Amino acid sequence: MADVVEVCADLIRFDTTNRGDGDSEGEREAAEYVAGLLDASGVPPKILERAPRRSNVVARIPGTDPSLPALLVQGHLDVVPADAADWSVPPFSGEVRDGFLWGRGAVDMKDFCAMTLAAVSSGLRPRRDVVLAFVADEEDRGEYGAHWLVEEHPELFEGCAAAISESGGYTYPVPAADGRTVRLYPVATAERGTAHLRLTARGRAGHGSRPNDENAVIRLVGALQRIAAHRWPVRLTPTVRAFLERTGEALGVPVDLSDVDGTIARLGPAGALVVPTVRVSTTPTMLSAGYKVNVIPSTATAQVDVRVLPGTEEEALAELDGLLGEGVEREFVAHQGPVQAPVDSPWFDAMAGALRAEDPDAVVVPYCMGGGTDAKAFSQLGIDCYGFAPLSLPEGFPYRAMAHGVDERVPVEGLRFGERVLTRFLTEA
Repeated sequence: MADVVEVCADLIRFDTTNRGDGDSEGEREAAEYVAGLLDASGVPPKILERAPRRSNVVARIPGTDPSLPALLVQGHLDVVPADAADWSVPPFSGEVRDGFLWGRGAVDMKDFCAMTLAAVSSGLRPRRDVVLAFVADEEDRGEYGAHWLVEEHPELFEGCAAAISESGGYTYPVPAADGRTVRLYPVATAERGTAHLRLTARGRAGHGSRPNDENAVIRLVGALQRIAAHRWPVRLTPTVRAFLERTGEALGVPVDLSDVDGTIARLGPAGALVVPTVRVSTTPTMLSAGYKVNVIPSTATAQVDVRVLPGTEEEALAELDGLLGEGVEREFVAHQGPVQAPVDSPWFDAMAGALRAEDPDAVVVPYCMGGGTDAKAFSQLGIDCYGFAPLSLPEGFPYRAMAHGVDERVPVEGLRFGERVLTRFLTEA
């Protein structure tokens, strides 16, 4: 049986940095390591590549009851860059120090990959078929990983009704109204959609010293100012509504859905989990215009990071179009729709039960992720995707700052807790 800490440390030592635009390294070696562990556990793996060294590993474990729908367990092997000069330990050392395992990918998301591999190596005997996917390129566009697999190899996921992956099932301690500390475990049942837009303003070129009421730069700046100042209305999805109601009940905090902002404020630290997901967000992030200070350019461009909630995209884009103004057009740079899975389902109940078996005081609540994951790819196959990568975390540990952050690390005992929870869930679900 593989040790989850050792497996996670080994995975961290593979530098699988993904710099974007096809610039990545090390995924092949990490994939071969994963395939070797699966093969040693009696689970035949397949390594698939869209391009050389952009490797994905897929395997299927037969269940004892083939009449049940299958479950997909998916995680990515690539990581974002890390500058060693900023870190307390070398970011690809996989060092254990002070009860933590340090390194890039420790929480995003080689910890979950290691838990899965450790669970499989224990001789896992699931009730239903379990499909395992360890993929490339999640940290960019997924075109060498999940999206490519879904487009070119959908047969590998035949029969899968639900999936689990990153960003859920971790301890989130918060103070209750009566002074208790409540251990929330948020499980992601939704995530916002991504609509990265390029805005192009067109006008009349001219000399910088002369008046010009068709200045493309001014048109663009005006559009960006209107977008940045716009106050998007509250839109409560089923997931967010359930989070507010169930978290408020657990904390003894009054919930008023006619005053969502006030309710979020009363939830204290728990409110931080829901702030990004009660509204659409439109954040200008990039600007480009001109080539010389005394020349008014004929075009100016910007990029805007737009995140939409399930059921709001058409309305949000129509509202955004009304903010652009004369001479400004938009186009998609990247576009992936929102994801939503049922809150009240046997899958969610099984995740909650596995957590409570290890922590009887666990309060398991649904939540919506503000960003995005490979769930956006797998949901296209009709799979209900959940964020469930269980971890036990000590109070005060800045878990949400770890992903993509400096000195990324995961508690050793948290990894062992997660392996036990995951093994129970995979066995009993």
